[in-house]
Amino acid sequence: MHREFHKFLEHGYINRRDFLKISSMLGLGLATCSIGVPFAEAVKFDNNLYKVSKSRASMGTIVSITTLNPSKDHAEESIVLAFEEIERLTKMMSRFDACTPVAQLNRDGFLKQAPPELCFVIKKSMQYNQISNGIFDITVKPVLDLLTQSFKDQKKVLLNKKKIAELLELIDTKLISLSGNDMFFKKDGMGITLDGIAKGFIVDKAIEKLMKQGIKHALINAGGDIRTIGDKGNNRPWKIAIEDPLKKKNYPDLVAITNRSIATSGNYEVFFDQEKIFHHIVNPKTGLSPLINASVSVQAPTAIEADALSTTLFILDPAQGTGLINSIPSCQSLIVTRNQQKIKSNGWRGIRT
Repeated sequence: MHREFHKFLEHGYINRRDFLKISSMLGLGLATCSIGVPFAEAVKFDNNLYKVSKSRASMGTIVSITTLNPSKDHAEESIVLAFEEIERLTKMMSRFDACTPVAQLNRDGFLKQAPPELCFVIKKSMQYNQISNGIFDITVKPVLDLLTQSFKDQKKVLLNKKKIAELLELIDTKLISLSGNDMFFKKDGMGITLDGIAKGFIVDKAIEKLMKQGIKHALINAGGDIRTIGDKGNNRPWKIAIEDPLKKKNYPDLVAITNRSIATSGNYEVFFDQEKIFHHIVNPKTGLSPLINASVSVQAPTAIEADALSTTLFILDPAQGTGLINSIPSCQSLIVTRNQQKIKSNGWRGIRT
């Protein structure tokens, strides 16, 4: 991974130049059309609404919040509150900061009186683990750690298959015991990563903050996890371009959403080798990164749903993933395979066909 990205993960801050480098590197998974998201912006839009946009580095990516509101000052104040909520929850659920409850759980193997928000996310993770027949699994951290260490100083590494097999014994969400607000691991050496679900949850909570402030038009983009409030004025939906996995700006589709969420998972986000054979999404059954899909986008009522399901579908083969989404009436998916085949679920409505 790139030096600027490591700098952010280690220190939690970056300068503007590195911000732009990371923005370019990540691609952010999805891009809003018609409304750009600069570092900070407040301009008069239409229908007496101010478009106020702010972006910050958070959650290992770039988080952008755009609102349309009659009062510029009120919009700016609301965005500040939303970012404060994002930072509060990030400090709770990050596995990179040694002081977080998640890091404490990973270090000690147990956690007493965990914050209610963390308990909620763990319970949701257990639900998605059950829905996906074990494919969505937050206990893959030991394998992710092995991949990170193996590729840290080398471009190509022959992975120890025996070691991976040993680590697979530690991967099973059912090995997490949760009683009230107390939790512990049933095996030594276990660890969790909430990378595939926490970002969506945090986006949902930031949206709640904006709504409590009376914001009626907003969009939050957290590195490809997007959720909107209302439309963008004059009954016009928010238009979202699905990121091109090949980074050639040949967007696979364009969608219009109102009061909805969409998330994209892809092998282009964080990867360990140039061939993208090893990346940040791991199949808990094999300990390896899936190689069929290049990106998966899921539309859902909330960001936590879209986040968890896009991660799940990325691991499954296209037929299995589309079948799973078709069993959930409120959700739709678009899968782009490595050979650029596009597979749409029932109900997927794109502007670009």
